[in-house]
Amino acid sequence: MSKKLYVGNLPFSAYEDDIRALFATHGEVISVKLITDRETGRPRGFGFVELEDGAADAAMQALDGKDFQGRTLRVNLAEERAPRSGGGGGYGDRGGDRGGRRW
Repeated sequence: MSKKLYVGNLPFSAYEDDIRALFATHGEVISVKLITDRETGRPRGFGFVELEDGAADAAMQALDGKDFQGRTLRVNLAEERAPRSGGGGGYGDRGGDRGGRRW
C-alpha cells in the first residue's frame, strides 16, 4: 500500500530528481509529480510524492517544516481532489445566443 503526499513551498528551481533524492532517504519513492502552470509551463511551487505507507509517514515527520534549497517545506497527506462540476461553455441555457450578440 502507498500514500501520496502533498509537498508545498518548493523552490521554483527544484527538479523531480531533487525531490526524489530528498524523499528517497526515507524509503522507496513510487512517483514524483511537480505541478506547473498550464499556460506558462513554469513551476507552481508544489507537487506530490507517492511512497510506501511507512516511508510516507517517516518523510512527513522528518521533512515538514524543514529547509530545502532556502524554502521551508510543507509536507502532509494529499487529499483527493473534489470532482469538478458541469461542463464547459459558461453560457448557461442560452444555447449559443451569447447575450443577444451575433458572432
